[in-house]
Amino acid sequence: MAKGTLRICAKGHPYYKSSDCPACPECERTKRPETGFLSELAAPARRALQHAGIGSPEELALHTEKEILGLHGMGPASMPVLKAALAASKLKFRS
Repeated sequence: MAKGTLRICAKGHPYYKSSDCPACPECERTKRPETGFLSELAAPARRALQHAGIGSPEELALHTEKEILGLHGMGPASMPVLKAALAASKLKFRS
């Protein structure tokens, strides 16, 4: 038995959601980048960064760790991925 309310996205995909989040899981899978650090993040964290205009390690390095954690959809589980992406580019979060 599926949990939540049956919804249908604008593209016609049926899905169940128990929250008010309007994101269709099927549509989100098609939006996931194939490479780069954004491809390693869960959809809510990826959307949070994209909504903030962050798509590269260089853009990420312009922010503090606290600012990133304050984004809606970003949680502590994403931080190791972000720190690894920064380290690979020889960057760090802004102090």
